[in-house]
Amino acid sequence: MSEEEELTKVVVDLPNHWATGGESMWAKWLMEDLYEIRNVPFYAYGLAFADVVRAVAPGPDMKPVVRELVRPSGHRTLRVFFLESFEPSERVTLLRDLNPLGASFERATPSLFAIDVEPKADYAAVCRQLDEWAGREILAYETCEPRVEGRRSVSDQRQVYVARAVETNE
Repeated sequence: MSEEEELTKVVVDLPNHWATGGESMWAKWLMEDLYEIRNVPFYAYGLAFADVVRAVAPGPDMKPVVRELVRPSGHRTLRVFFLESFEPSERVTLLRDLNPLGASFERATPSLFAIDVEPKADYAAVCRQLDEWAGREILAYETCEPRVEGRRSVSDQRQVYVARAVETNE
């Protein structure tokens, strides 16, 4: 996100999410009711950095609410949950090892991080590295595709999907 961008907050309702009822994200207004997401989602599924969404404010002085994904950016989102046993001071250092693979991250809490995988990056390689760390019981992670058809949220029960890397770069 560049310093010169004028950003606003858009909201994603997450009525079925296990952790929160909604998430606000930074977005760049493009035109009419179109916005470009400018941070990595921490809770929403089916959205990624630089996606273009349609968002409409439900009333005056209210934040626009995301209604639909208009144009995917090609970025992909992964969510990392560090286990309490892994030293908090080492978490950022560990995740920086993903940077050469075309992945960056943002921190929501000391244990929760969202990872952005760039469109041309090797998504499978990022997942393989996360699999290795999960196998060492450092963290758990999940992919962030939509979980409930037509919604940007998960089912009522809490589920952490530990992704398994695939040989193709999907």
